[in-house]
Amino acid sequence: MRRVTADPKDGARAAAAAAAVERIEPGMAIGLGSGRAVWKVVETIGRRGLDVRVAAASVRTEEVATEAGIELIDLDAVVPLDLAIDGADEIDPQLGLIKGAGGALLREKLVIAGARHFVVVAETDKKVARLGETRAVPVEVVRFGWRSTLARLLDGIVPEAELRLAGDSPYVTDEGHVILDCTVPAEGSIEELAAALKSETGVVEHGFFLGMADEALLGTLDGQVEELSVPAR
Repeated sequence: MRRVTADPKDGARAAAAAAAVERIEPGMAIGLGSGRAVWKVVETIGRRGLDVRVAAASVRTEEVATEAGIELIDLDAVVPLDLAIDGADEIDPQLGLIKGAGGALLREKLVIAGARHFVVVAETDKKVARLGETRAVPVEVVRFGWRSTLARLLDGIVPEAELRLAGDSPYVTDEGHVILDCTVPAEGSIEELAAALKSETGVVEHGFFLGMADEALLGTLDGQVEELSVPAR
């Protein structure tokens, strides 16, 4: 019999999710992103039987929410949402994020942009001094001419990039696009890089989420939660 090994980070995700659910009030319309920390939020909402409506940023989150008995709503029907909750692949001291490891970055950004307040749920090991330290930034591009888009990105915008694959085929997002995972330069302005990526023809969206998060709830392996807020300017 195959043994199932528990993920040591599950406790951290559960702690962050529980803290995030405390921000939810009955009757709220909330946006939920994607990823394991967010799915812990969904599980907690369902287990507590909270009266909420959810706009989900991915097909998988819709499935998890349906299984939990949570009402799904269309984003366009409820904007602005009361609250958005989503995870992060990296988080810097200003609560800037890299997101998109799961491929839902475009829908996630739309859901977050439609909310009054955005709370990040993640583990403490997602903290970095500079975005790009531990992973590439995903860039969602249209499939038509993606190689040409890649060549333009490599021509002075990013040092390296590669097409994300699902097996032997290109990974395709829920919106029918492909993703280029781009190395973040070790120096230079992240804000300027984000602007350059977004302005390139063929690019639909990038995985830098800058100036969007209001607070972050980061779980620790021992089940505690570190709360971060946007630094005073």
